Amino acid sequence: MAVEKFSGSRLPPRQAQPAEQDMAAKKLAEAEKAAQVRGVASIEAMRDAIRQAARALPAFTAVPRVGRLDAADFRARAAAGMPFLVTGIVKHWPLAHLTAQDLREQFGHLPVRARVGDYVNTAFAPDRAMQDMLLRDYLDLAPPDAASDLPPYVGNLSLRELNRLCHWPAWFDKMGPPRFWIGPARTVTPMHCDYDDNIFAQLWGKKRIFLAPPHHDVFLYTREANPLLFGSPVDPEAPDVEAFPLARQAALVEIIVEPGDMLYVPAGWYHQVRALSFSLSSNRWARGQPLALGG
Repeated sequence: MAVEKFSGSRLPPRQAQPAEQDMAAKKLAEAEKAAQVRGVASIEAMRDAIRQAARALPAFTAVPRVGRLDAADFRARAAAGMPFLVTGIVKHWPLAHLTAQDLREQFGHLPVRARVGDYVNTAFAPDRAMQDMLLRDYLDLAPPDAASDLPPYVGNLSLRELNRLCHWPAWFDKMGPPRFWIGPARTVTPMHCDYDDNIFAQLWGKKRIFLAPPHHDVFLYTREANPLLFGSPVDPEAPDVEAFPLARQAALVEIIVEPGDMLYVPAGWYHQVRALSFSLSSNRWARGQPLALGG
């Protein structure tokens, strides 16, 4: 169905891109502020420390699954610097018990911004295509006819009205606000890393996630999007080894995240996320020194 652009959105307007000199100054200011928030000397030094610490890790061959953890147990395990999955922790959240129809009826009036078009190859560009609409209109969208087309994706969006339906564990001293990810099968967030510790909650559906350690960035042809976010053109599901021959050396591990699971992704770990069915996920990033560095 055709969806009219929603003009009454509370979402902030997309900003015109500043001149190159202004962008450099803005980037420097953002990096300095981010370092202050995280209690580190500089974001660049933190990134280097994460990569250096990862070189001492054992071979990465599988993501362990563990039961419920208290804060002390979580921190002790996270200090080792490896991803792990906590099973069943999300299944009792009120949001996990809603259906897509419930979401439409109770929260369909909320404005959302959907990624449209080829949002994989433009994932880290400042001017990628987006469309504003209401959540009910997004949920009513028919899937694309061609299997090769990417379905529109509501990703990395603040939906504060849903926050009260989520019961996040108190594993970190300080965290950013929840972000929500809604979309059908085949929606994808391409390979990237965030230089903050991340906990990712799967509420509905299944997702396939590939992970690679921080120091394997040399095999992933990475590019900086901002001081805390680096992207990679390598697709671990179908790597183009002619274009990216070093990708053969990246230690890529796959895990299927199911409803009720929560995945811990340490700062600096590369990951790609693909929905295998209609999916609702949420995540939060810590706002402190990464636990693998003694944060």
